[in-house]
Amino acid sequence: MNTDSLWHLLSTQGADFGLKVLAALAAWIVGRWLIALGLKLFSSALKRGAKVDATLAHYLRAILRVALNIGLVLAILDIFGVKTTSFAALLAGAGLAVGTAWGGMLTHFAAGVFMQLQRPFKVGDYVTAGSVTGWVREIGLFNTTLVTLENVRTIVGNNAIVNGVIQNYSALPYRRVDTAVRLANGVDPLEAIARLRGPIAAIANVVAEPVPEIEILAITLEGPQLTVRPYCHNDHYWQVYFDTYKTIVATFAAAGYPLPETPIAPRERFAPYGLGLRS
Repeated sequence: MNTDSLWHLLSTQGADFGLKVLAALAAWIVGRWLIALGLKLFSSALKRGAKVDATLAHYLRAILRVALNIGLVLAILDIFGVKTTSFAALLAGAGLAVGTAWGGMLTHFAAGVFMQLQRPFKVGDYVTAGSVTGWVREIGLFNTTLVTLENVRTIVGNNAIVNGVIQNYSALPYRRVDTAVRLANGVDPLEAIARLRGPIAAIANVVAEPVPEIEILAITLEGPQLTVRPYCHNDHYWQVYFDTYKTIVATFAAAGYPLPETPIAPRERFAPYGLGLRS
């Protein structure tokens, strides 16, 4: 293309193309503002009118946001003369490649829809899902966001959650706290159990029903092993867990019990009285 031809093209079609670019930019700015406003109004309407819970409301909002953005893109393409039918034909022609590239994402999307229907958990629940344990912060179109005990934001694909084991620790009104302690040889385990019943039941946030379980778990050459199992709401699990061990230490120290020669040896342990820490 020589200089004369280029100048002729710019002089005849440049202005028109420039106007289209400006119109597209304006449409994008105004469209994004309208989408943000519409999503805000939609969220407010769900909270005030329909009383939809946070989990479903966020999911519906995500679907609406995607649909509105697709509509905005199609409107901008129309400004440049690319009709919706032409765009659909273009997508159909590249269908195989797009389907291959997005196949994994579509499975996560389908899993997200399944999770909304089955509702194995909701935002705010403490769960194990996709081999990750933490609080549910967001259930999105393709993945779910959890915050672990270490305060790490972890994103798990919805399909990995649906295809794995889901444990919801917040679904029931109480949860059992499992602890264990070994007594020194010569200490009467029945006496130790009797000494523990009152102090364990008096720990803050331990529920009255079911009654805490304190039983002989095993008899070994190193000494009898007790299991101490109070119950509490999931929100108080770790407070009750650690307070149980503190109560055992204080109770046995007050009774003058000697230290066991061989403490319980799980992954982690407390030396006093062989207190085994189990996560």
